[in-house]
Formats: sequence, C-alpha cells, structure tokens
Amino acid sequence: MSAPAPVLWQANDAAAATGGTVTREWRATGVSIDSRTVTAGDLFVALPGERFDGHDYVGLALDRGAAAAMIARDVAALPPNAPLLRVADSMVGLRALAAAARRRARAKVCAVTGSVGKTGTKEALALVLRRQAPTAANVGNLNNHIGVPLSLARLDADQAFAVFELGMNHPGEIAPLSELVRPDVAIITTVEAVHLEFFDDEAGIADEKATVMDGLDRAGTAVLNRDNPHFDRLRAYAARRFIRRVVGFGAHPDAVYRLVGCSVDDTGSSVDAVLDGRVLRFRIGAPGRHWVMNCLAVLAAVDAIGGDVVRAARDLADLTPPKGRGARRAIRFARGSLVLIDDSYNASPPSMRAAFDVLGAQRPAGAGRRIAVLGDMLELGPQAPGLHEGLAPALLAQPIDLVFTAGALMRRLHDALPEARRGAHEATAVALVEKLIGALRDGDVVLVKGSLGSRMGQIVSALAALESGGV
Repeated sequence: MSAPAPVLWQANDAAAATGGTVTREWRATGVSIDSRTVTAGDLFVALPGERFDGHDYVGLALDRGAAAAMIARDVAALPPNAPLLRVADSMVGLRALAAAARRRARAKVCAVTGSVGKTGTKEALALVLRRQAPTAANVGNLNNHIGVPLSLARLDADQAFAVFELGMNHPGEIAPLSELVRPDVAIITTVEAVHLEFFDDEAGIADEKATVMDGLDRAGTAVLNRDNPHFDRLRAYAARRFIRRVVGFGAHPDAVYRLVGCSVDDTGSSVDAVLDGRVLRFRIGAPGRHWVMNCLAVLAAVDAIGGDVVRAARDLADLTPPKGRGARRAIRFARGSLVLIDDSYNASPPSMRAAFDVLGAQRPAGAGRRIAVLGDMLELGPQAPGLHEGLAPALLAQPIDLVFTAGALMRRLHDALPEARRGAHEATAVALVEKLIGALRDGDVVLVKGSLGSRMGQIVSALAALESGGV
C-alpha cells in the first residue's frame, strides 16, 4: 500500500502566500489548472484563457474531488460552503504560490534551457537524480509562463532535488521564469537557429537563453556548451552577473566535462569522457551524439549540486527517449514488422540533423530500409524555405533509403533530393499516410519528425494503428 500524498498547501498557508482569503479550512495534496485531469486532493486554479476560462469549470473540478479552488471572480451555482481561495488575479496567485513553494523548499534546483535538447536533458537529469534522492521535475512540456509556476507550486518542501525546464519562443520570456525558479545550477544545452521568426539572429537567441542565469545565485554554477560558437558570449553574461563558476561541456579541449569518444548504435551510445579530471566510460540508453553531449551537461549538473557522478553515469544506461522525442516502438503489421522512431513533437534544423544521424545508425532487419517521414519546421521566419532545402546534404550523408515529406516548406527538401530517395510528398501529414503505409515492408525503420504544428503525430497514430489492424 503506497504512502499517502504529502500535503502541499493548507488553506491558511495558501492565503498567506497569495494575499487571498479562504472560505473554510482545506488541505491540498496537488495543484491543477485543468478540470479534466484534476485528481482528488488538488487545489484547482481557475485561470482565464483565450478560449476557455477556468472559472467556468470550478464546479466540475470540485465534483471530481478537488480540495479547493482558487478563484478571482464569483462563480455561480457553487454551494455556500465550497472550499475556495479568493484572490485578485488567479495567474498572479499561481505565481505567488510558486514563489512561496520555492522559498520553503530545501531542494537543490537545476534549470535547463537551450535551443534544442532541453526536454531530454531535463528528463535525463531527473532520472539520475531520482536514483539518489527524492526529486521533482516539471511534467512533459510544462516549461512556459504557466507551466513553470504550476510545477513549482507542486514542489514538496522535502524534495532533495528539483529540475525545471524553461522554454521560450519570444524575447523576454526566460528571465522571469529563472527569477521565479532561482536555480542553483543553470544549463544551456546549446544555441541554434531556432525561433528565428521572433529573433533577428542567433546572437539574439543567445542573449535570451543567457537570461536563465538571471535567477542564478552568485555561488551557483552555469553549465554551458563549450562547443557552441556563442560560448564566449554566454560566459561574458555570466561574468556580468558575477557568477563564480562556469563549467563547459563538449568535445572542445577546454571543456571541463569533455567528450573523448563515442560510438552510436541502434539502441544507445557508448561514451568515453573526462569529467572534471575523472576518466569515465559509460553507456547511454538513447542513440545519438546529441544525447551524448546533453548527458555531459547532466553529469556536470549532478556534480555541481553534490550528487554522485559515477552512479549517475551508470544510471544513464536506463535512459530512453521520451514519447515524441525519439521514442522507439516495434510494430507488427500485415506484411511483417517495423521499428517506429517517434520524434514528432518538435523540429528545427539542428534537431533534424541529429535525427538523421540516429536513423542512419539503425540496422534494419532483413531487406528493411531506413525511411524518414518529415513535416515542416515552424517558427523559422523568412529563412524557413532555405533552411528546409538546406537539410538535403545532411540527409544524403546518411544511408537513408526513402524520404516522405509533408507541408509546403518540406516541398523544398523533397525537390532537392535525388529521385531515388523520394518516397512521396503531400500538402499535409494526413494526406501522406496512405502512400507511406503502401510503401512499407518487413524490417523497415521509420523515423517520423516535424514541428508539433505540422501534425506529424497523425502519422505516428496511423502507424501504431497498423498493429491493431487499423488503417
């Protein structure tokens, strides 16, 4: 029988944190902003949104077992004794809860950002730290101005470690998140040409990513990619913030956490590295050089917060790519079986190239082939057409047999490929499904990748449905 969930918020403590008032005593073991997923014991925070207002679902949340609801306006049809926390602004109230949770926490806190790789790095860091002590982390992609305070508000004061991913796509978004999280360690995985629709150039992206250090204590540690051309710019920012310790990771000879060599196969990566003077050989249960580099950052962070680096390196063997970010799945269908690599959650030029490397390292069974199914990369601004066409050299450098593309931008890549490599092109992901499935044969390895807005998840779902006899 599992232990009861710890109480995160008592009514009076939540009122003190937010400056609100409570209608009666209550105790919450969780915090939720979604009435559809609220669980018994949650404090439901009624947030206004562009399409929906959480205040319209307070009654439903309470019916589903919410311990109380934070509201900023009157809600009709509630019982007179409903457990409520009344505040002037529920979003401000959520941030106030988050700030209070951070003040009372004893956890050593790591913040992770970067143009690519931040979710995987967060998951890897949380994995190895959980093997050593109680550790919290934001769930999935809760990394924005709502997700981060929500995750902090859920932080149990007795956790030893906490890992928070901080995301952005516009200038000015990371600094307030960092100031709320107040990390002991800040990781910037890399700076790349991502979100160019909202930034003038990569230097602007680097400057925004650097603000993850705004909440970092001067005694904290900044973990930076030593191989990235913006390393000196980021290090200079740390110096202006009077941050005492900057640690570089990468293959660069001056990296403190330095890659000596790695070999990538279809199930993972074997690594030789020098970690702050210690020679280590370890295995990562996720294939790809990008995973290797990000795991060096993970180990640097573990070291900086006083964890066991050797144990963490060993535990990386159990790392698997998250759903939508490289997760592998074997699928049986009418003509045999295939391996699906689901990387459908996000896409950018550097992450595309990393995915091509992973697919190229796969070993199809029998007469199977390596097949890439690619959707548009979004938020790249005026450079988008050229960046899509520019993927061709990296793709052709790998032993990838067929390339299926979907979307107006991916048409540029389709046209840049030799005829022998072209599978098919369609305007949308769903329109591509029939041609892709018709081309499949036993032993194929299929990579599906694209930005979330390109809806490549529809193709993942269609391939998964083959196993149950669908499509």
